[in-house]
Amino acid sequence: MAFLSGLLSFALLLLLAGNIFNIPLLAQCHESMRIAAAVMFLLIGFMHLKAPQKLTYMIAGMLPYAHALVVITGILEIGLGAGLLFAATQYWSAWALIILLILMFPANIRVAVLQLPAPGGLPSKPWYTWSRLLFQPVYIWWIWYAVIAHAG
Repeated sequence: MAFLSGLLSFALLLLLAGNIFNIPLLAQCHESMRIAAAVMFLLIGFMHLKAPQKLTYMIAGMLPYAHALVVITGILEIGLGAGLLFAATQYWSAWALIILLILMFPANIRVAVLQLPAPGGLPSKPWYTWSRLLFQPVYIWWIWYAVIAHAG
């Protein structure tokens, strides 16, 4: 839910700035959404790299090399998030992020099923860990709408 809050906050601030300061790029909803997604994936990627040990529990015992996988996903999130910022790479970065979100979904399911604490010190109540599963399709749609639906 924190990721969604960040997406919404950044997108709305960018959209507002675009309209107030007459910045055509930011005044377009999908462009503000694309930049907000880039910012959030850059932030979350750096969080993966800063403290991978805080996320390894989500996949430890499910996949080998949990620490390395968390670091790799952090690097991918940073690279693909940055890729959303450039016209030449944003389309393929968007598809790669969608695939990454799909591949990471089982870790979120595992957290809910095993009643593990939510990452980042977020609530570990079952209602929260299960509700987090509903947001993954929203993130996928967000990236699709912001980039892929408007490609061309």
